[in-house]
Amino acid sequence: MIQVANAPCSWGALEFELEGESLGYQQVLDEMVETGYSGTELGDWGFMPSVPEELRSVLHARQLELLGAFVPVALASGEAHNAGVDLALKTAGLMHEAGYPGAFIVLADENGSVDERTKNAGRITPAMGLSEDQWLTFAAGAEQVARAVKERYGMRTVFHHHCGGYVETPGEVETLMKLTDPELLGLCLDMGHYAFGGGDPLHALESYYSRIWHVHFKDFDPEVGKASLEKTYDYFKSVEEGVFCELGKGNVDFHAIVDMLGRKAYDGWVVVEQDVLPGMGSPKICAANNRNFIKSLGL
Repeated sequence: MIQVANAPCSWGALEFELEGESLGYQQVLDEMVETGYSGTELGDWGFMPSVPEELRSVLHARQLELLGAFVPVALASGEAHNAGVDLALKTAGLMHEAGYPGAFIVLADENGSVDERTKNAGRITPAMGLSEDQWLTFAAGAEQVARAVKERYGMRTVFHHHCGGYVETPGEVETLMKLTDPELLGLCLDMGHYAFGGGDPLHALESYYSRIWHVHFKDFDPEVGKASLEKTYDYFKSVEEGVFCELGKGNVDFHAIVDMLGRKAYDGWVVVEQDVLPGMGSPKICAANNRNFIKSLGL
C-alpha cells in the first residue's frame, strides 16, 4: 500500500542560507495533518527537535510517521567525507533513538555551493561536470556515508539527485549508480528534479526501479524551465519563479508513474515536495491541492 507524506521544504524550510523566514515546525506539522498527509521528513538539522524524546512526542501527537532526513555533503571533496559521516550518523541516531529505524538518510551533494552548478541549473553541460577522479571521490564518499549508517544503526541511505549540485542530469545519475554498490546505496527519485535536469522521470523509474527505495513527488513547469534557459536564471531564481509547480500543473506524467508503481507493487511512501523559498507563496493551500491531486490518482 502506497502512503503519502509531505516534507518541510514545501513550507520553505530549506538547507540553504536564504533570506526570509520559514514557518516553525509546529505549524508546518499541523498543516501537514490538516491537509491529509500521514508522514513527514525531518527537514534540515535543527528545524525539528533534536532530542529523541521530544521529536517522538511531537510526531506521535500528530500521528505522523518519520520517513527520512536530508543530509547534504560536499562529496566531490574527500576532505568533507568524515564530517559528512558524522552528520549522517548524528541524524540517523536521532531518528533511530526517536523510534524510526526504518527512516532513510537522504544523502545529497552540498547543493548550491558551487557557483557554476548553481548558476546553470537546468542547463548543465558535460564541461561543468566532475572529472573521472572526482567521480571516484564522490562515489567513495557516498558509499562511506551509507556504510557507516548501515553498520551503526542498520538504516539505509538513498542518494537524492538535485539541480544545483553535481548529480543533476540523467547522465550524472547514471554515472553515480554505476560507480556505487546497489546493495549499499539506493536512489531517491525526485520527479521534478529529474525533469528539470533534462530527463524523463518515468524512464528513470523503469530504469532504476531496483535502486529506488524512496520516492519524491515533485512537478516541473516547462514554461519556467524555458524562461530559465532564455533568461539564465540561477537555481534559486528558478524556484522563486515556480519551476516546481503544484502537482498536475507541470509536465511530469503522474498518472503513468502511479500506474507503474502499482504494477510493480511498490509498497513504500511517496513524499510530496513542492520546493519554495522561505516566505514564498501559500504552502498550506498548495499542500491541500497537491493532496487532492494525488487522491485523484487513487492514492
